[in-house]
Amino acid sequence: MKFTGMKSALLAAAASAALAPSAALAVAGDEVDWILNMRLRGETVDQAGFVNEAEALTLRTRFGVQGGFGEGFKFLVEGENIIHIIDDFNDTTNGLTSFPVIADPETTELNRLQLSYDSGQGFNTTIGRQRVIRGDARYIGNVGFRQNEQTFDAVTLNFPSSDDLSVSYTYLDRVHRIFGEDSPAGEWDLNAHTVWASYEAGPGTLSAFAIVADVDEVATLSTNTWGLNFSGQRGGEGGPVWSYMFEYASQSDYTDNPDSFALDMIRAELGVTTGPFNVRAGIEQLEGNGARGFSTPFATLHKFQGWADAFLATPADGIRDRYLRGGYTFAEAPFGESLSAAIIWHDFEAENGGADLGSEIDAVVSSRLTDTVSLEFKAAFFDGGDAGPADRDKLWIGLTYNR
Repeated sequence: MKFTGMKSALLAAAASAALAPSAALAVAGDEVDWILNMRLRGETVDQAGFVNEAEALTLRTRFGVQGGFGEGFKFLVEGENIIHIIDDFNDTTNGLTSFPVIADPETTELNRLQLSYDSGQGFNTTIGRQRVIRGDARYIGNVGFRQNEQTFDAVTLNFPSSDDLSVSYTYLDRVHRIFGEDSPAGEWDLNAHTVWASYEAGPGTLSAFAIVADVDEVATLSTNTWGLNFSGQRGGEGGPVWSYMFEYASQSDYTDNPDSFALDMIRAELGVTTGPFNVRAGIEQLEGNGARGFSTPFATLHKFQGWADAFLATPADGIRDRYLRGGYTFAEAPFGESLSAAIIWHDFEAENGGADLGSEIDAVVSSRLTDTVSLEFKAAFFDGGDAGPADRDKLWIGLTYNR
């Protein structure tokens, strides 16, 4: 049953904390910290089927304040603004459909408004509009690459646990998506429960998770998903460090979903780091039944299956992504405080039937110039193959300030 009035209650509670008198802060002896994050980014998209090439220069600014009051309480208030400096692109709300999509619409909105409490004895909770990232963001994330961050009206509970065991529960009442408040797809009402439990074993960490989500606006996304993940690493002490991960998840229809299905997802990865070099090889397989594929609508999708974002929705016949990543981290950066580079190759095919869905090469160079400023060059080149989505090339250059 949906929590009636949950959204209003969440935001009212957080707002009460945010508007607490400054005297309360002084009594607690806590300092107020200002939040400022700015990212200036240029992006181009050359996509088959469009006469025009998309060109964007956007500036994202987040500004807020956080502080403590009372015994164990904290508040956080943060707004977000995105402006277009060069706007020759379809931002999903401006109507420029002759250009490829760059999903960074202009907006000014509340990003986070939350109240948190830490007992000091292992239990802590956060209520209000908040950033929610679970695991590596494959199922629930903040889509941090896009300028407008995805946040949730939610209640998060982290329970006391032993040194080896941790348990977290989150109730999601509403998702504020990257498309902004002006888009019909910008916000969805939810009735979603998520549980993550992790146990530290000798060779790695075993995690169990469950996501039961009722999506009011898009009933076909209402699903029941559960899974197990095992990951860890071995070696070191002057030698190579080996890392490994295996995950299995199962998904079925839930509540008012008009479809009936049972789909699986499998991920596996093996990596090694030696000196400045690192290499990872893996496979990710999302099952499809010909009518729909395994879905993760709240994930940080840009992080998976290639940066060209050709597969933000899983094809009806599913997808199998084999990938190989090689990276290099400079021991002494030729400029700035750190410098790293990586290149990734993907091969895509349909899980059901094996049709060729294309291939992709991604590359990135990242530098932390100072403690507060970072620079990133990034590229994605997708070839749709015989049965895949349209070919596309994407380039980015971004400068970020964070204090």
